[in-house]
Parts: sequence; structure tokens; C-alpha cells
Amino acid sequence: MISEIPVPALDDVGAEFWERARGDELVVQQCSSCGHLRFPPREACPCCTSLQFRWEAVSGRGEVWSFVIAHPPLLPAFERSAPYNVAVVTLAEGEHLRLVGNLVADDVTDIGGIDAASISIGEPVTAVFDHVTTTVPLLRWRRPA
Repeated sequence: MISEIPVPALDDVGAEFWERARGDELVVQQCSSCGHLRFPPREACPCCTSLQFRWEAVSGRGEVWSFVIAHPPLLPAFERSAPYNVAVVTLAEGEHLRLVGNLVADDVTDIGGIDAASISIGEPVTAVFDHVTTTVPLLRWRRPA
């Protein structure tokens, strides 16, 4: 378990992402004009520059696009977990939708619990949330059962 973990700063643009994540739902923005799905949250669509969007639930399924193993930890709060992985995952809803999180086993808080040699590019994963605080759950990735 990581104590004193640094959490992302909350802003108005991404507020609903965090609200829905607190309910274990993964969402991305969808442009109301052209339908483009996008992440990370931003005010304007990168395709048509529309400022109108809605939040769309996604499956949470994806595959490992890339990963690194952190030695030593980049932040002191992660020292006990080192070495640990950080994975970039492409969502099933679109290869341009890439989200970052740790690949975890059964305990979503144990980011160092996966053998680095067992991780492979292209392997399927599913989103889960680690409720490290009452306001900010962190996205993690788990292998399908």
C-alpha cells in the first residue's frame, strides 16, 4: 500500500471523469459535433475545434501498448513498491485512446506485484480503480480472469 501518494490535480474540464471514476466507471470525452472520442480531457475537440462534448462510458478493455519498469522510483511515495511497472494502454474503442496506469494483480494497490518479465506488448487488460483517496481513484490495469 502506498501512503502519501501524489494525486492528480482536479480541474473543471476533467471533473466528470473523476466523479464517474469514483463509481468505477471509465469515461472519455466525445465531441458533440464530429463524434471524435478523446482523452485526456480538454476543452476543444482536436479534430473540429468544437467546444461541445459529452462524456461517454467505454468498455475499460484494452491492450498494453507500451510499458516501463521504474528503477529506482521517481517519487519517494513509490519507494516501497519499486521496481514497479507503468503501462500505456490502448482502449478497445480506438487506438488513439491511450491511458496510463499500473498493471496490477488481485490487490489493486500493489503496483510492484507483477513480474516485469511477464508483461508483454499487446496483452489484453481491463481497467480497475484504486480508491487511494475519497476524491481521486487511480486507474490501474488488470489481466482478464
